[in-house]
Amino acid sequence: MTIISDFTHVKETYSAAAEKGWLIPCFCTENLTTSEAVLSAAQDFADTNGIKRVPVTLAITVQYGHRSQSRNYTHSKRWETGLKLFYADASVLMEDGGPFPNVDLLLHLDHIQHDADAELLEWDLRGFSSIMYDASNLPFEENIRKTAAYAGKMKGKILVEGACDEIYDAGGETHNAPTTPENAKEFVTRTGVDLVVANLGTEHRASGHELRYYGETAKKIKDQIGAKIVLHGLSSVSPDQLANLFEDGICKANIWTVLERDSAPVLLENILRNASKIAGNAAAESLISQGYLGPKARTGEKAALSHFTTVWRQDIIYSEMKKIAGRFINMWYAGGEA
Repeated sequence: MTIISDFTHVKETYSAAAEKGWLIPCFCTENLTTSEAVLSAAQDFADTNGIKRVPVTLAITVQYGHRSQSRNYTHSKRWETGLKLFYADASVLMEDGGPFPNVDLLLHLDHIQHDADAELLEWDLRGFSSIMYDASNLPFEENIRKTAAYAGKMKGKILVEGACDEIYDAGGETHNAPTTPENAKEFVTRTGVDLVVANLGTEHRASGHELRYYGETAKKIKDQIGAKIVLHGLSSVSPDQLANLFEDGICKANIWTVLERDSAPVLLENILRNASKIAGNAAAESLISQGYLGPKARTGEKAALSHFTTVWRQDIIYSEMKKIAGRFINMWYAGGEA
């Protein structure tokens, strides 16, 4: 049970996973409930399968324009406060004698912007396992120049990912084309990054009708650079396309939206079924009379501490997120050696 942050140890963790045929899942989080759900899913997998060490990654974005998760981690909306809390929570959860004795935790800084995150990029990042240095809003040559400079500065200190394609906003008219093997090879060769984020049709800034996974393209990239590919945007891809990602050269895959999206309906259903216990009989009757609730909500129950607390709501989200995270872990680690 430990947070793996030493550069050599991080590299060894990826190598050990590769020997087992494991793709290391990277779950983004913006709250303690999500973090615990992921760690608990990993521990359950270890317990069920008799595996001594199960690696899993928790990630957080900072000044990323599409979603600043460190700001959401705290109601102060201060990115630096949220980031420190994220790290502190992980450190406490992974202490000796804690609830996750068979989990090896990697902490990842995701979509760290070359410009907006300039202050963070000057921090001492030795407590983190990896960082995605994101200059994908720049033209290819400028992206290479800036990424190479950062990768060189951090060489041997922290695992560095780069994003080789210029990614455009999905609302614009410019199409986000998949990464070419040639671009991937040139980017890795000239920047010296440890891993490369490739757009393989699942990029989360692509429009819905374009989302698909280009496995053959991934294999061609693997032929050029090895198994150094990181995949984003999996939440809208069917599970049958995801089972054999490691064979395509993908060593790390980022997951977030599906955790939030698929747990929210479960919470909604529980709230509707327990309206009286949550808000009291009068409130439930008022919602029924307004047409927001149906007659089945007329249970006549009083508001109860067992249901109107934050803990009750968080427990539902936690349980569902744990199931979702567990499905990914089982899918990518099943059949691996203990």
